[in-house]
Amino acid sequence: MIKKTLNQNAKYAQELLKAVEPDFVFSEKPINRLKITQNKNISKNENKSELLKNLREQINSIQNCNLKESSKNLIMGDGDLNSPIMLIGEAPGKIEEESGSTFQGEIGSLLSKMLLAIKIKRENIYTTYSINFRPPEDRKPTSQEIKRYSIFLKEHISIINPEIVILMGSTALEAITNLNKISNERGKWKEIILNNKTFPLMITFSPSYLIRFPENKKYSWEDLKKIKQKIQELNIKI
Repeated sequence: MIKKTLNQNAKYAQELLKAVEPDFVFSEKPINRLKITQNKNISKNENKSELLKNLREQINSIQNCNLKESSKNLIMGDGDLNSPIMLIGEAPGKIEEESGSTFQGEIGSLLSKMLLAIKIKRENIYTTYSINFRPPEDRKPTSQEIKRYSIFLKEHISIINPEIVILMGSTALEAITNLNKISNERGKWKEIILNNKTFPLMITFSPSYLIRFPENKKYSWEDLKKIKQKIQELNIKI
């Protein structure tokens, strides 16, 4: 009876060790019996970087596009490639076009404050745009342009593979959902299925819109609280 109990305890301990320490690799070599695998994130980043490089080349090879022809720079994305949160804006403006980065200047400052309000540092998420080129005179992209670039955007989401997608602005809303009235859709959770994976979406106003219409910040705050709640529900660490 004692021997049987010992065997069961040994089996249980082995299973527990596997469950608690999945990143440990055991070796027969005495010098390196317990080796921690440290290159998982590196290889994951390299793979995503290569996929994003290929996607960038596809976007840059687009033909007969007024957006591309009038723009000086292709804006891809910034931040943590392995972040569980991906934030998608509408289109880059003049400052973004010149800097090559997303959400700069006053718009970027407001976005950072919005994220910090729910305890998220901007560098811990991944940000991009629905349209990768600055529209002429910062006009709103047409539905045809949005639809054309939505193919690349959906591939972009699949590559980053986040747990939550935040759509900021009507262009981002239309690109992913084919809906265009953000006042009717903001604050609502929706879903999109890409490559057999379901991504939860939160729709909210863009920082540029809130700068023009600051009275609507109260609605964005309600949306941010819903995002925070979803992060807690999914037990996301960020």
